[in-house]
Formats: sequence, C-alpha cells, structure tokens
Amino acid sequence: MDPTRRAALRTLGLALAAGCAGCGYSLAGRGSFLPAHIRSIGVPLFKNHTNVFDVERRITERVVSELIGRGKYRVVTGNEPTDAVLEGEITSITISPASLNDQRLATRYAVVLTARVEFRDLKDNKVLWSNPAMQFREEYDISGTVTDPNAFFGQDMNALDRLAAEFARTLISAILEAF
Repeated sequence: MDPTRRAALRTLGLALAAGCAGCGYSLAGRGSFLPAHIRSIGVPLFKNHTNVFDVERRITERVVSELIGRGKYRVVTGNEPTDAVLEGEITSITISPASLNDQRLATRYAVVLTARVEFRDLKDNKVLWSNPAMQFREEYDISGTVTDPNAFFGQDMNALDRLAAEFARTLISAILEAF
C-alpha cells in the first residue's frame, strides 16, 4: 500500500475514533448521573388533575416499580426521610382518533398524557430534573367511538396499565440517564 493511501486511512480512522469518543453514546440503563449521596428516593402519590379515575395510583405504582427495578436506590412511598424526592402531577389526558376505517369510524386512538414532574435533591435543595409539561403519547386499538378518557379506560383498563408502564420507563430513564 502506498504511503499516501496509508496516511489517508490512518487519518480517517483517527477521525472516526475521535468522533465516536466524543459522541456521548452509552448503553441505556447502565448508569446514573445522580449525585453519589442519593441513595433513597421518595415518591409520593402523583396528583391527578384529570377526571380519569385511579390514574394517579397506577402511574405512581409504575414509577416506583421502575425505580426499584433499577436496583440502585431505596424507594420510599411514606413519610420517611429521603435523599431526594420525585413529585408529579397529571395535568391532562386527551384522546383523539388516530386511524379511520373506510366508513370513517375510528379504529385506533391516540392517548396523550401530560404531566408536571420534578426530581429534587433534598440535601442540596436543588432541582436535578424537571419537566413542567412532559407529554407521553400512546396509540391503542379499540372498537366504537370514544372521546372521553373515562369511557376509553373503562373499555380497556389494560391500555391504562400499558400507558403507565411506558410513561414510568420513559420518565425514570430521563432522570437517571440525564437525557
């Protein structure tokens, strides 16, 4: 191989290596960007500002479960002292048709959950992560016309469970992995 080509390949290899080293890529779920002193996290029941029954309990349970599943933190739902607290408010849940059949009837619905979430370090009294209007969207198949969230979740409570699980996974990944 001639020296010019070898030098060009070496330069290309170094450029690729430098580019990959600085890209910030890491495996999801492998680390935490939280301060080392945080070992316990309080998760009070989310507040519910919607008319959807029991959504706050389901969301909170899934968030707690997701944190416990990460295995690194002690999760507290009572009034015990903790190093940090994750508080949330479900501000809205909307449902709209996402897909129509030939008769122009909805066959698939989009459910959008909006929440205000804040994760606070209690030792330093500092907000580590927050989103005042976190939106999470899922689509579900269901028969019939539905525009009321209570009617939708009344027909398919599994949809609420799936929504809660995906919301919790997204939220905890955002907090722990600093996305």
